Amino acid sequence: MKYSIKSIIAIMVVAISITAHAQTTLQDGIKMFLYKKYLTAERILTPLAADPQANYYLGLSYIEQGKLDQANNAFMKFPEDPANISGTARVAFKQNNAAKGMQIAKDLAAKSKKKEWIQEKFAADAVTYTGNDYQQAVAWYKDVLTKTDNPEIRISLGDAYKRVPGGGGEAMNSYESVTDKDNKNSLAYTRIGDLWYEAHNYQSALDNYDKAKNADPANPLPYKALARAYSFSGKYKLALENWRKYYELSDKTFEDKDDFLEGMYLAKDYCDAAKFAEEMMSDPQLSGENKIKVTGVLGFSLAECGDSVKALQYLREYFRIVNPSKIKPGAYIEYGKLFLKLGMYDSAGHYYTKGIEGDTSRNRTDIYRTIAEALKSKKEYCKSAEWYDNLIKANPETQPLDYFWRGYMYYYCHELGKSLKAFEEFEAKYPDQPSAMYWHGRAAAAIDSEATTGAAVPFFTKWLDKVGPNYDKKNDMKIAYEYIVLYYYNAGDKENMKLYMDKLRTVAPDDPMLKQIEEAEKAPAPKKPANKPK
Repeated sequence: MKYSIKSIIAIMVVAISITAHAQTTLQDGIKMFLYKKYLTAERILTPLAADPQANYYLGLSYIEQGKLDQANNAFMKFPEDPANISGTARVAFKQNNAAKGMQIAKDLAAKSKKKEWIQEKFAADAVTYTGNDYQQAVAWYKDVLTKTDNPEIRISLGDAYKRVPGGGGEAMNSYESVTDKDNKNSLAYTRIGDLWYEAHNYQSALDNYDKAKNADPANPLPYKALARAYSFSGKYKLALENWRKYYELSDKTFEDKDDFLEGMYLAKDYCDAAKFAEEMMSDPQLSGENKIKVTGVLGFSLAECGDSVKALQYLREYFRIVNPSKIKPGAYIEYGKLFLKLGMYDSAGHYYTKGIEGDTSRNRTDIYRTIAEALKSKKEYCKSAEWYDNLIKANPETQPLDYFWRGYMYYYCHELGKSLKAFEEFEAKYPDQPSAMYWHGRAAAAIDSEATTGAAVPFFTKWLDKVGPNYDKKNDMKIAYEYIVLYYYNAGDKENMKLYMDKLRTVAPDDPMLKQIEEAEKAPAPKKPANKPK
C-alpha cells in the first residue's frame, strides 16, 4: 500500500498528538498522586502502566491505599527500572522489614555513577517516605543536587529534613528555594504552610496555604490544611468553607467523608451533618470506632436539627456501644438537653449531673450555663435560676449577664425574695450595670406591690439618674415612675408626687394612673377613704 506525502504527514501529526496527550495524562496522574488523590491517580495511571514511570506511580498509589501485594506485583514488572526497584524497597519498609528495605535502597544508590543520579534519588525517596534512616536520605539527596537540581528533589530533601529531629529550619530552606524560583509551585507552599502550622505560627501557615491554593486551585491539600488550621483556632465557619472545597476536590474516600462530617458538626451545620451522617451509615466501610463516632454525630446533629425522637433512637445506641471512658462530659450534657426537650426531666437531670461530675476542670461555667439556658428555653425558670446560682457560686467572676439571668429567672418563677437578693449581689458585683439597679428595683417593687414602703424608690431613682431622660426603653421608665408616683401618693407627699407625675407624663402621656390621681385630687373629701389608684 502506498501513502501520499499528505497521508504520511497526517499520520505523523496524529502520532505526535497521541504521544503528547499520553504524556499530559501521565503528568496528571503523577500530580494526583502528589496531591494524595490516590484513587484518581490509580484510575489515570492504570491504562498507562506499560510505561515504567506510570507503573511506578501506580504502585505508589497502591501502597498508599494499603494494597501492598498489588504494589509489589506492579513493581516487579520492571525489575531493572530504578524507580520500580525503589518501589520494592518501599513495600519492604511497609511490611516492617526495614533491613530488607534498607538493603534494596543501598544497593540501588550504589549503582549511581559520576554523572548518574536517578538511582540515588529513588533510593532516597524510598527511605524518606517509608523508611527511617533520614540522615542517609539527606546525604543521598545532597549528592544528587551536585549533579542536577530540580524542584522535585528540593521538595523531597525538605521532606527528609522535616523528619530529622531539629531539621525544620533546613526543610524550610529547601522548600523556599523552590518557591523563590517558582511562585506557582502549590506543593512547596503547602509544605511551608505545614511547617509554620507545626510551629504554631498560624498566621504564616494560613498565608502560605492561601498561596498554595492560588498557585493551583485543583490542589485539595491546602484546603484541608486551611480547614484544620481554622478549626484549631475555633473559626469553624471558615473551616467548613474549606472542608467543602476540599471534599469537592478530593477522592471522597471514607477518611475524606469522616473529616468533612466532623467539619460540619463543629461548624454547627447540624442539619447537613445529620443528612451526611445518615448516608455514611450505609457505607460498607463503616465499622468499629468509626461507626460509633458517626452514630454519635448523627444523634447529636438530629437533636440540634429538631428531630428529637429520631435523635434519641441513635443516641441510645451510641451510649450503648461507646466505651464509657471515651464519653466527654459535654456529651452527657447534650444528652440531658435532649431529654429536656422531650420533657423527660428525671433523665435530663441524671445526665446533666453525670456531665458535671465527669468534668474535672476547675471552670465549669460553660456547663452550668448550658444547663441553665436549656432549662430557660423550656420555661423551667426556677430550675434555670438554680443552675445560674450554681454557676455564680462556682465562678463569682463570671460575666454580668449570668448574674442578670439568675435574678431574672427567680423573678419570673415568683421567688421574689431570692430575686431581690440575686439583684442585690449583681449590683454589688457590677455597680455600674444599669440593669442591676433597675431589676433590683423591680424585685423590690414586686414585693411591695401596694407601694406602701417605698422599698424600690432608691433603686429606681438611682437607675433613672444613671440612664437619663433620653433613655430609649420608655416602658422601663414608665414602670419605675408609676411605682414612685404611687408611693408618694400613698405617703401624702404631693410635691414629689406631682414631680414624678410630670416625669411619667413625658414617657407615657396617656398612662391611666395619671388620670386616676388627677380625678382623686379634684374630688371633694369623702366621708370614708377613697380607693387607692392601682
